[in-house]
Amino acid sequence: MSTPSNETANLVEESLLYKEFLAERDEILRHKWIESEKAGHDIGFEAALVDWCVKCRSSWRECRHKARDN
Repeated sequence: MSTPSNETANLVEESLLYKEFLAERDEILRHKWIESEKAGHDIGFEAALVDWCVKCRSSWRECRHKARDN
């Protein structure tokens, strides 16, 4: 039998919100790597996060939701 904390952890890990968070984080990390390569140094997570949100987030979400709905 699982404990309440395990049940809560499983519920969180299986939630759509958590899966969206993980997918978004992966995209931000990919963006960080690409932009760091272009800059010739690590730009840092915060800079990559802001840049990705401004330049990419809305179109990424739109494409992701279209793919999920089909």
